[in-house]
Amino acid sequence: MCVCQTMEVGKHGKNATHTGSRGVLLEPFIHQVGGHSSMMRYDDHTVCKPLITREQRFYESLPPEMKEFTPEYKGVVSVCFEGDSDGYINLVAYPYVESEGLEQDDIPERDQPRRKHSRRSLNKSGSGTEHKEEKAGLTSETSESIQDTKSHKSFHSDVPFQMLDGNSSVSSEKISFNPWSLRCHKQQLSLMRSESKERKLYKFLLLENVVHHFKFPCVLDLKMGTRQHGDDASEEKAARQMKKCAQSTSATLGVRVCGMQVYQLNTGHYLCRNKYYGRGLSIEGFRSALCQYLHNGIELRKDLFDPILSKLQSLKAVLERQASYRFYSSSLLIIYDGKDTRCETYLERKAEMRLKPVDLSLTDKLQDVSSTESVCFQPKVDVRMIDFAHSTFKGFRDDPTVHDGPDMGYVFGLESLINIIGQMRDENQ
Repeated sequence: MCVCQTMEVGKHGKNATHTGSRGVLLEPFIHQVGGHSSMMRYDDHTVCKPLITREQRFYESLPPEMKEFTPEYKGVVSVCFEGDSDGYINLVAYPYVESEGLEQDDIPERDQPRRKHSRRSLNKSGSGTEHKEEKAGLTSETSESIQDTKSHKSFHSDVPFQMLDGNSSVSSEKISFNPWSLRCHKQQLSLMRSESKERKLYKFLLLENVVHHFKFPCVLDLKMGTRQHGDDASEEKAARQMKKCAQSTSATLGVRVCGMQVYQLNTGHYLCRNKYYGRGLSIEGFRSALCQYLHNGIELRKDLFDPILSKLQSLKAVLERQASYRFYSSSLLIIYDGKDTRCETYLERKAEMRLKPVDLSLTDKLQDVSSTESVCFQPKVDVRMIDFAHSTFKGFRDDPTVHDGPDMGYVFGLESLINIIGQMRDENQ
């Protein structure tokens, strides 16, 4: 077998960028709000991320009833650096061939892009290849040079992003990518460049782009569970993860904010939060963060309460039936559209009412629209579990530790979410 059987990688989706007969130019995924591994856009429907074998095997072993709540697994591609005629260095994906012997190139979780590189070591001049890599901005510590890469020029959002946190390496308040996605992208490229002399090819997982159906995706990334370290974690790492949980809402609620982006109708911007913001929240702060996620800059999206609650309750029922499963360090994405075309007229009129002097005729029109709101507007909401690099279940890869019953830490987090959102709904009826 020469090409992964789970996806016909050579048949590219709409708007995939070709660099040759088989290669696809990877681009940063602009809506990544959390995590530390860089997500890349493969095509409109597909993203990819550095492969971790345990996560790949877990996707391949998912129970059928869980697949509704996880991204579709689409296979594996080989990724490498390639130069082009303009002197840019690009990341290009090719069909994965087993004989390439990439098994040793799996990127262990401990080596994911967290290491710090000095500017001097990253920007040293020398060979023509190093010069080209610097030109492409792959090793720069500044957002401006990262935006000079060819992929950034060819694919970006027309909607600006604004980071609300001080803990961001991106200083600009008006950029075309979620600031966290830029941070992860820079770190990933720095890591790959530092290893490029020894490792020419990397394996990446292909996964469904779960925000593809949303025009203005509002994304909330939640770290779920009361425990984050896997069974194979060192004592040092386990202690570090337990401390993070104890000092955050992971301990008190079984869930903490890892990142978010919310489209604001009044400004046309995305407002963003990152994981450092989420770690410092109290229980009341977590509740306020949920309110911010469900607020479009004009009003609280009360129409989202029931669809979100329905999804969370369905997921909870599924996970309660998964005996021995543990989803350590897994995240949950909640997604909705910040500007659904079915409610655009209603919301824009409401915005006009609030931003302009009162017009009685406009008030009458708004009331007419409001009276039919419940009939014409059924907001689409999605809930997906992601990140399974530390997940396990009985019989999985001969894991020595076997757990009994469902993952109650994760279920506890879902119960907290359901209770808080339910209270918000009751208070705003």
